[in-house]
Amino acid sequence: MPIYEFRCDACGEIFELLALNSKEQKEARCPQCGGEDLVRVMSACASVVDNSPSSGASAAPQMQSRSCANSGSCATITLPGHER
Repeated sequence: MPIYEFRCDACGEIFELLALNSKEQKEARCPQCGGEDLVRVMSACASVVDNSPSSGASAAPQMQSRSCANSGSCATITLPGHER
């Protein structure tokens, strides 16, 4: 049951929606103004990284920023211990 975040183009309200299926996501309305013109936004997240000597991790998270077409800027975060 994913929780999505949306921004209403009419009033700018950002809100969360628990969408049990794709139909509920398509029928979403802004709780502030009732608008239907919604844009899905990237949700904020948190991460805890254990850099203690006993964890075996010694690197800190690294962030790479770059320009992206049509969106201004993008970023990639690499967490310690993550391998491709």
